[in-house]
Amino acid sequence: MTQQGVRWTVGQVLALAPDAASRKAGGRLGTAGPWSGTGVGEEAVWGLCEGSGSAPYRTVVALRGADRPGAAPGCHCSCPSRKVPCKHALGLLLLWASDGAGPAGAGSVPGGEPPDWARRWLTERERRAERRAAGPGAGEAGPKDAAAARRRAEQRAERMAAGASELERRLLDLVRGGLAGADRAGYGAWEETAARMVDAQAPGLASRVRELAGAAGSGPGWPESLLEECALLHLLNRALLGVSALPDAPAATVRARAGVPVKAAEVLAAEGAAVRDDWLVLAQRDGSDGSLTTRRTWLRGARTGRTALLLSFGSLGRAPEIDLPIGGSLDAELAPYPGSPPLRVALGERFSAPREGGRPPGSDTGTALAAYGRALCEDPWLEAWPAVLAEVVPVPGGGALRDTAGGPGAEQPCAGWQLADADGGAALPVDPRCAERPGLWRLLAVSGGGPVTVFGECGHRGFLPYTVWPSETGEAIPL
Repeated sequence: MTQQGVRWTVGQVLALAPDAASRKAGGRLGTAGPWSGTGVGEEAVWGLCEGSGSAPYRTVVALRGADRPGAAPGCHCSCPSRKVPCKHALGLLLLWASDGAGPAGAGSVPGGEPPDWARRWLTERERRAERRAAGPGAGEAGPKDAAAARRRAEQRAERMAAGASELERRLLDLVRGGLAGADRAGYGAWEETAARMVDAQAPGLASRVRELAGAAGSGPGWPESLLEECALLHLLNRALLGVSALPDAPAATVRARAGVPVKAAEVLAAEGAAVRDDWLVLAQRDGSDGSLTTRRTWLRGARTGRTALLLSFGSLGRAPEIDLPIGGSLDAELAPYPGSPPLRVALGERFSAPREGGRPPGSDTGTALAAYGRALCEDPWLEAWPAVLAEVVPVPGGGALRDTAGGPGAEQPCAGWQLADADGGAALPVDPRCAERPGLWRLLAVSGGGPVTVFGECGHRGFLPYTVWPSETGEAIPL
């Protein structure tokens, strides 16, 4: 009899739902009534769910990654839904999560071996993971293929260098003509320049050009903001043009900022790169550019103390495959992408399903700000750096902060939201972009005016809070 995998909690299952409607529909299917042929093994949980058609829907969910780097748990269902996971997969997981904890063979989801239809999907999934890990042309690589790859890399480097040189001339023309009239130029010229950077295979430069277009005329003080963006873009252009003379880590950072892709399979294949740890899921945020959904997941190693950023992507209308419960803990291997500081990672093998995590250790506001400064020295184009603030008190805009220099009871006014150390020693301003979001009021309500632990990003605009842990419990609450 195959041993069951580590049982997930109901909260972990619900955290996988792509939206509220799926969560509600999955909850209705989380009972034994519509299910038959259910079972669970070390690799997966499966079952047949009655639907509107004559044949039941075949549903299978992988409980761990296939035994190859780069694989990740997924699900398959014969229903027509394009949501991942669909309501049937959620219902099956909820049935298993709430099932009795007795021995295999008891309850609504007994232990056993997967049926042929589930085994075929699991086998094909493992084969796809092997092909991704091996990369294109696996098994056929030779001197001729390696030479072709070098030629393609050289041609791309030449195109990117030509794009950087053209962009330098564009910036020089802008500065010579003066920034005062940049807001009257419109987006057309900037968009044309961005398109030329895309043609030069430098999408990172194209993104920064579009940021320049957005900075012009963006509000009070926009000329200063535009000049800062021009300076950062000039620095990136010069670094890209001289990248061959840079040490390995800075060179990798420059290439990444310019948009040179690195495959996850290559990162995971690097010998000794993967780090196994119990990774606490600190936060998860989704963003979209209209055609692609980007999911950013921050994790912290319980033993290593390292903070890592995992990026996953989904096409329009589909959620990214990797979806981890905030506040959960995952026993897995992560490998850092090249660059400095080493923050972004690729997800390798998972050794368990997500389980309950705890509250992460944190620092005061001064330590977090210093860490951001050190990271900025290594990557001047860094927007923000992750930080866990311990024992901080949220202070709303218009409130007052304790002034320890002024003696007992002294206070000073607070213009915007702040996160202040509980001892009153220092405070970090909250990013003004958060001012109108309900998350700040949720943070204040959770704290009750007392100290809490907060995870977020510390950047030049201020601190962006993402998750809070109340002092009395270890429950993670997304903001």
